[in-house]
Parts: sequence; structure tokens; C-alpha cells
Amino acid sequence: MIDRRGGAGTAVGLHRVLEPAGVLPQAALRLDPDPRIGPDEVRVRVERLNLDAASYRQLHTAHGGDPDAIRREVAGIIRERGKMHNPVTGSGGMLVGTVEEAGPDSPLGLKPGDRIATLVSLTLTPLRIEDGLARWDGRSEQVPCDGHAILFARSIAAVLPDDLPVPLALSVMDVCGAPALTHRVVGGLADPVVAVLGAAGKSGSLSLAAARRAGARRVIGLVPTAEEETRLAATGLADRVVRADARDPIAVAAALGEPADVTVVCVDVPGCEHGAILATAPGGTVVFFSMATSFSAAALGAEGLAADVTMLVGNGYVPGHADMALELLRSVPAVRELFTTRAEADPAG
Repeated sequence: MIDRRGGAGTAVGLHRVLEPAGVLPQAALRLDPDPRIGPDEVRVRVERLNLDAASYRQLHTAHGGDPDAIRREVAGIIRERGKMHNPVTGSGGMLVGTVEEAGPDSPLGLKPGDRIATLVSLTLTPLRIEDGLARWDGRSEQVPCDGHAILFARSIAAVLPDDLPVPLALSVMDVCGAPALTHRVVGGLADPVVAVLGAAGKSGSLSLAAARRAGARRVIGLVPTAEEETRLAATGLADRVVRADARDPIAVAAALGEPADVTVVCVDVPGCEHGAILATAPGGTVVFFSMATSFSAAALGAEGLAADVTMLVGNGYVPGHADMALELLRSVPAVRELFTTRAEADPAG
């Protein structure tokens, strides 16, 4: 029986952990998504999940693109674990829904009827799906569904803006930590050169815009294909767009030519750690945002390359990150165009 009376551990959801005992919800194998809430919890009626890019790519690859198999696996993960926590990538995503009930001691400032996006990972959010994902075709990261989720006192959520379509707002909020941390890092340096790997994607395009706004002297975007190179170059978000496979360290370094003071990794495939390190000047900083990153490979690779670089884990949270990302979307037409094009191409959008 879960103790919902409040007290030590409830603010971070410890009382929702079914196994193993003593770990926090993100590390748990299973959570209890019981809809009855404690005094500092919030229950949300879920209408859409947004799987993180690394997780969806892994699922798509594992099932050869079979949408029915992808849908069955995601539904099975949620049913068995009480949360969306991909056991291969260790990542989840976020959700959109409407607040059904808020406990009297919840500090989140949410009330019934608020339509919100959660800004914490689905890997630590108790979740129950009630429609078997019947409306999702399995072909995109955005998953229409019906169910409920539980937020804790230490959770983060934002009320959805009225001026943006839900799929578009959700796409931005899903990656809002990337531009906020990029802005913080770049803004603390004098005229830095910034390279963004995976620059034509959601987090990549926002990071380009954030780096420029923070005062970068030069912004370079690296992409893997000629199509993305042409598309990104047309936006003007980067001073220079180069093409290379981010998993090929020598190709990355050669494409960039000069090492960057700050390298931001927004690529959703594994194996990009060493290229990012080679792309970064001595004394520079690498910011890893991809959930496909192997942090042991990054640390040992930097050691093996005798690379004096600071490596940061983008944890997805910087104060004010959602507001900043939405403001960039509204004020930088090229960013909005990239996001709108992606959303319109999304079958679930």
C-alpha cells in the first residue's frame, strides 16, 4: 500500500517506487500509477506523449520500421513499468495533458483544467495508458493517447501557450533545455566559436539561435546529409554549414576545419562522443544533449586523446528554459519554419 500522507520522500516520488526499494523513480524498474493522489501530487489526463528522439530511433531500428510492432512495444513498456522508460536507451520523453486534480499541498501552481506540458522525463513519471495507444500509427515520436500521469512536488510543468498549436509547442518544450544551457555556456565566454552537431534538428536549430543570441562570434552547424545541409544553409541560422557523419571523428574534425570553443551535441544516434571531443579546442567545452551519449566513452575518449576539455551533461533543466525556447520560436522566423515543417510532416501532429 502506497503511503500518500506526505512526508519525507513524497516530494520526489519515492512512495511511488514498486521496485527496487530505496531508489528514486527515474532509476526504478516499476512505478505505481495509481490515480489516487497524495496531498502534494497532481493527476493529469494525458492526451499526447512525445517520445525522445533517441528512444524512437532505437525502437524504429529494432523493429525494422514496423509501426504495429513499435506501438506494441511502447504500450508494453508502459504497462509493465508504470512509466515510459525505454530499457535500451534509458530515456523516455514528455507529455501533454489536462490537470484533473491537484492536491492541496502541491507547490506546482496548477489547477484543474490547466492544459500543460510536463518538463520532466517520462522515465520518472507514473503513467497508465487506457486506450492501448489505438490512435497512434507508430510512425512518429508524437503519440496520441488516453490515460493519466502523476506529478510530484519536485516535478516541472508549464501551461501550454495559447498562440501555438499543441504539436508545435510540445516539440519545442521537449528540447527546451538545450538552448537554455547553450545560451548560459556561450554567454560566459568572449566571442566564442560554437559548433552544433545535429544542427538541423529540433534541439540543434534552437541551440544555433541561442548561441548567436548569446554573442557567439561564429556559429557552425554540422549535419549528416546533403538535404539537411541545403535546408539549414537556407535558414541563415549558421554562419557556415558543413556535412559529415558525427560518428566519424576524423570526418567531423576535417569538416569543421577549426576547433570550436563550444561544441553542442544534439545528435540522436550513439557514437558521436569522440568526434565532439576532436571538434573542440583545448580549454573548450562540450555540451552533450543526446540521450544516445555514452558518458564513459566521452570521459575515456577525452583521456585517450589527451583532450583538455570540459564536458557537460545537458540535464534538460535550466531555470526559465521553456519560456526562452518558446521566445526563440516566436522571434526567430527560421527556427519556427524548421519546427513547423517538421510538425506538418509528422503524421501524429
